[in-house]
Amino acid sequence: MHSQSKKIKVWDLPVRVFHWSMLALLIGLWWSADAGEMSLHQVFAYLLMAILSFRLIWGIMGSDTARFSHFVRSPKKVIQYASSPQKPESIGHNPMGGYMVLLLLSLLTIQLVSGLFATDDIFTEGPLYSYVSSATASTMTWLHKQNFNLILGFSAMHVLAVVIYLLKGENLIKAMFTGYKHLKEEGLQPKMRQAWIGLVLFAIIFACVWFSVLANAVKYM
Repeated sequence: MHSQSKKIKVWDLPVRVFHWSMLALLIGLWWSADAGEMSLHQVFAYLLMAILSFRLIWGIMGSDTARFSHFVRSPKKVIQYASSPQKPESIGHNPMGGYMVLLLLSLLTIQLVSGLFATDDIFTEGPLYSYVSSATASTMTWLHKQNFNLILGFSAMHVLAVVIYLLKGENLIKAMFTGYKHLKEEGLQPKMRQAWIGLVLFAIIFACVWFSVLANAVKYM
């Protein structure tokens, strides 16, 4: 199959590191909340805040396939893609996958924002808890818990889609590890940003999060 296909780099290193770091942090957030390790839960949350902030900015200034403008299509094109019996190859996210990325990033943003005002009513409070009323904090706590169930549900759908593509012969997992896809059709090589640009950007974001909240959370672990 690969002898008649072209090997193309579709995912830059920052996107791949973000993808697997996000997965690791979601597992850590689920475990820490379930085990009552709330100090560790907050540390994981602030780390997720840093990488999510990076991904949103990288979605504007990153490599072609990382940019929202590359994979966010009109609803009409998404419907056409979904209803097509013969799906065309995609460099990067396909039209349906693009909407799943937007949905998951939106849910993660809601999760982080709601967590800033949430409380477990025992020991742990979000850093902005004292700035809102008890009713607002209660609503945010409820949203924080329910939204995480949505994240788990849609993440499961995402994994199922990856498995379906794998059974059809397209290994999306390998591509997210290596950065390369084998495409049958000729296509333009997307422009890749150099990895050091992403590293510098993340270092700046991480420093901001560290000096704002993360250092304090680590101190009380």
